Amino acid sequence: MRHFFSNRVRAVMIASLLIAALLAVVSGLTGKNIPNMLVQSALRPLRGGANAVMGQVQQVYDYLFRYEQLESENAALKEQLSQLQQDALEADALRRENARLKALAKLLAEHDDYRVVDAYIIARSAAHEWNSSLTINRGSNAGITVGMCAITENGEVVGLVQEVGPDYAVIKTVLDSSLQISGTVSENGYAGMVSGGYRSGYRDLLRMEYLPTAAVLRNNDKVVTAGSTVYPRNLILGYVVDAGFEETGIAKYAMLQPAVDISELEQIFIITDYEAN
Repeated sequence: MRHFFSNRVRAVMIASLLIAALLAVVSGLTGKNIPNMLVQSALRPLRGGANAVMGQVQQVYDYLFRYEQLESENAALKEQLSQLQQDALEADALRRENARLKALAKLLAEHDDYRVVDAYIIARSAAHEWNSSLTINRGSNAGITVGMCAITENGEVVGLVQEVGPDYAVIKTVLDSSLQISGTVSENGYAGMVSGGYRSGYRDLLRMEYLPTAAVLRNNDKVVTAGSTVYPRNLILGYVVDAGFEETGIAKYAMLQPAVDISELEQIFIITDYEAN
């Protein structure tokens, strides 16, 4: 056994010497360090794998960084869009207000006895109720009192001030069945009382009652205020869309399309003073 190991050790040593001599000869002939070449060759696959892993790590990092950058840019763009939309809404509101004020200036030029206070609507009564009212953002501090008439910039009747606080007022609108206004058909002078048509089954229309039996009414005839200590003359109430006889048969009635769409109102004007005729 000892002889066997001795021979094997001897053989290994001889092979190592031969290999070392061979490497020395090759290194001398090529000018290259053969052991280093072998080591580099052995490490090359490991380096390739490490480079691939590092490349993937770099890609993931770049993606995450780019994602955060895009997310930040997206948030900034959303904020800019929101601001642009808000600016557009404000510009539209200013254009509408400017148009209303121009129309009001024309109305006041024709009625220089009118004194008005402008107000914006801040609340509305529920649509299913028989009554109809609006709440505005001006009140007694602006000189508004109960019983004043509310109109649009075009001289259309909105309603009557019903309740007043320092900085608010409630307007009972023409659609309210309990509000009665003396009116006349401007084309022929027929007189009657105008109120909301809810009790007749027409919430969005007005009903003009107590018209003469012989009254001749046509579609689109204009109905205006007859004039009183509450309502100036010739404010527009609505336009005839239908007519018929009362159940008694001794008077006529007419259904009117209101001159103003209450649901679309933004700004109204309260007549605080005028010269009653």
